[in-house]
Amino acid sequence: MKKYSIITIGLLLIFSIFLSACSSEGSSGGGKSDSEEILVGVLLPVTGNNATDGKDMLNAMQMAAEKINNDGGVNGKKLKLEVADDACDPQMATTAANKLVSMKVTAVVGGYCSGSTLPASGVFHNAKIPMIVAAANSSELPAQGYEGLFLINGLVPDQAQTGADYFKDKGANNVVIIHDNSAYAKNLADFAQKSVEGNGGKVVGFEAINPEEKDFGSLMTKLKSLNPDGTFFTGYYAAGGLMLKQFKEKGVSGFFMVGDGSYSPDIIDIAGADNADGLLVTATPTANFIPGADEFVKEYKSKYNDLSPGPFSALSYNGMNLLADALKRADSTNSEDVRKALKETKGFEGIGQVIEFNDQNSLNQSNYHVMKVENGDFTLEK
Repeated sequence: MKKYSIITIGLLLIFSIFLSACSSEGSSGGGKSDSEEILVGVLLPVTGNNATDGKDMLNAMQMAAEKINNDGGVNGKKLKLEVADDACDPQMATTAANKLVSMKVTAVVGGYCSGSTLPASGVFHNAKIPMIVAAANSSELPAQGYEGLFLINGLVPDQAQTGADYFKDKGANNVVIIHDNSAYAKNLADFAQKSVEGNGGKVVGFEAINPEEKDFGSLMTKLKSLNPDGTFFTGYYAAGGLMLKQFKEKGVSGFFMVGDGSYSPDIIDIAGADNADGLLVTATPTANFIPGADEFVKEYKSKYNDLSPGPFSALSYNGMNLLADALKRADSTNSEDVRKALKETKGFEGIGQVIEFNDQNSLNQSNYHVMKVENGDFTLEK
């Protein structure tokens, strides 16, 4: 899957807003109050390199919607999910977002890759349709100032600080940071550098890769010569797994850490269980590690052929339930009424988090931890 530069994403943001202005001129948001159903847009990567996480998120949203509908729906109406595939591609995300706008959805839940969520959020903003972002967490998202954009995952600066603090606690003072030039990865890399240096550490290497690369031999040779105490890769698991494998085979010193874009069982499969042993991940813990989530995990595995919830399944489940709660409080399917209800959310209890929003429509408290791979599986390290 092709990754796009931050400049390209900026141009797509402008173009996407223009397109949505043409399609929604004169509109005050989606939602049809005379229908027996409430249309909810779902924007996720269900194809491409990140489809595994996208499908896990969709599973959780469908499970939440089914439970809501079985309990009588929302204000006497059933939720109907309309899924649009962004494939973590900014251009596809723009097309997918405009498709959901044309369907007159009341609100949207989703957003996995920040690079695709950024242009899509511009489309929804212009159409006055609120969006709950369950996974994407670039600091550039709230910086846009969109009043209808609500983030229920922790932001990149918190994630970067979590990783830097772990390195400091372990005496890993000399750190290499590697990104793939995607919006999320570059954002996390920049903040990771600030956090490491702010903790008194030294960034001895700051490297960029092409995520389509398969051979990182020359990079590993360079890393070995730098003798780092820790390496932090901020991109996605397809490249992360190959890089980790070659990191171990080359015998590069120190810890190997990845961000939550690589928090997937796929990174273990790609790297191989032996190579993945000891891998560190800055992420929101999966439901398996969240106190009180046992019933959710049981229901998820029962519904999806013993498949365990993915890294963002609990957040996605929370996002759909949060929307249902806002719809009930708004007593309306008008998008602007729903946006106001979301903004007024106080103390909403989801799986592993209590949601209310600050001035930027993001969480008041970080939910990041450090995970560690042991014996081919993720464990809670810190």
